[in-house]
Amino acid sequence: MVQQSLTKKEGLIRKPLTLHLLEPLSLKKYVIEEHFMKSTITIPAVVAAAILGYSFWPVEQKTSVIDHIKSVEGAPLADVILPKNRSQNAQIGKLSFEAKCAACHGENAAGNDGIAPPLIHKIYEPSHHGDESFQRAVAVGVQAHHWRFGNMPAIEGLTTGDVTMIIAYIRELQRANGIN
Repeated sequence: MVQQSLTKKEGLIRKPLTLHLLEPLSLKKYVIEEHFMKSTITIPAVVAAAILGYSFWPVEQKTSVIDHIKSVEGAPLADVILPKNRSQNAQIGKLSFEAKCAACHGENAAGNDGIAPPLIHKIYEPSHHGDESFQRAVAVGVQAHHWRFGNMPAIEGLTTGDVTMIIAYIRELQRANGIN
């Protein structure tokens, strides 16, 4: 039997270790026991950190989207406050919107449950979906990425000028609803 000291890399902890010449596995047993002790401390610490992180994770504020107990296909998805005054471009855009967009996106862009999302929603604010996003959506369609309504097809019969007027209408509705 030989007596030795085993030193950790940091040089702070020394534990006596007895090595038996006939038992070569005792060093492995010591290393395994030390690893197991580290694991029993590390795993609960990681779980506690994950729980704390999850509990403090920022949650997006609820918007004016109506919470449904029961889904009603075609029902509006947002409460929309109408602006007191509309610019001339927005008035023209409203007519085009009603002709080409309202069938899916609803009256005043409030959305239609089960059909299409509301455009009066924080997701469509100018800093997230700029005007060009609307132009491209009309021209080439959109693959579903924010909502579960499916893909939006391209819309025929609208020029870029028409879409510009529709955007003016939507942006004025958004501003009236606190979306800038």
